[in-house]
Amino acid sequence: MRYDIEKPDEQWRAELTDEEYRVLRQAGTEPAFQGEYTDTTTEGVYSCRACGAELFRSETKFASHCGWPSFYDPTESSAVELVDDFSFGMTRTEVRCARCGSHLGHVFTGEGYPTPTDQRYCINSISLRLEPKES
Repeated sequence: MRYDIEKPDEQWRAELTDEEYRVLRQAGTEPAFQGEYTDTTTEGVYSCRACGAELFRSETKFASHCGWPSFYDPTESSAVELVDDFSFGMTRTEVRCARCGSHLGHVFTGEGYPTPTDQRYCINSISLRLEPKES
């Protein structure tokens, strides 16, 4: 797929930290319960750390206690790309930034959380940047 923002690998490596690159560009996962936004309740907008595209809003963030920030819906369905992921012998749905193709995490359905969509977008904190709401 072609993205609005495409850069050579060397440029991504220069712009991102080693850990950001590993997660965003190589579909890695940060350790559970260690991410910057796992437990935050700050109101605001969550954007892609790689390109700045708006992805999620705090209104859709919920406490899933899974070890990563969880949202029940992206800001717009077109903000994320959903891709079948068969890695590690599992069937999952990967969530990518639709603007730059960066890996964000995975989305799960039917887990029984009391959310309007019955979905859990399980997103790596390191894939996001929170812009707090101005008071």
